[in-house]
Amino acid sequence: MTTTDDVFTDAPLAIDELCRSAAKLVESAQGPLKSVRLQAGDLVVELEWPAGEPGLAPVSPAPAAAVTPTPDVPAGHLIAAPLVGTFYRAPTPGAPPFVEVGDEVAAGQQVAIVEAMKLMNPVEADRAGRVVDILAGDGTSVEYGEALIVLAPL
Repeated sequence: MTTTDDVFTDAPLAIDELCRSAAKLVESAQGPLKSVRLQAGDLVVELEWPAGEPGLAPVSPAPAAAVTPTPDVPAGHLIAAPLVGTFYRAPTPGAPPFVEVGDEVAAGQQVAIVEAMKLMNPVEADRAGRVVDILAGDGTSVEYGEALIVLAPL
């Protein structure tokens, strides 16, 4: 028979196991996730994909879009956040950023990182171009599909 004391004593272990399992699940999920919900009581884990569809396709960079000039976003090709998380410009604190304004990038080149649940997810350029602007601040929270970097054609 489980007592109340046993439940509270085992709770940290259950939460740790839940977090480890969720991290493995997110890591193996195909496609970017819209949200992840964890719950310690009765150990619930929920994953939600954009548009409510499970990710059946391989993971690929978030779709980019050409934008029209506005006061906030210069004209160009956007590199968008592939998932919800924290945006980082460099591989480690104190390291040089992956790219700076004015740098030329090749298709497939890593330009940033988005951290989600302690997993570092690379953000890659989906086409070649010159970095015109970096819209997200280092260490800031970003949403799925949010514009991070603007590229101009070479």
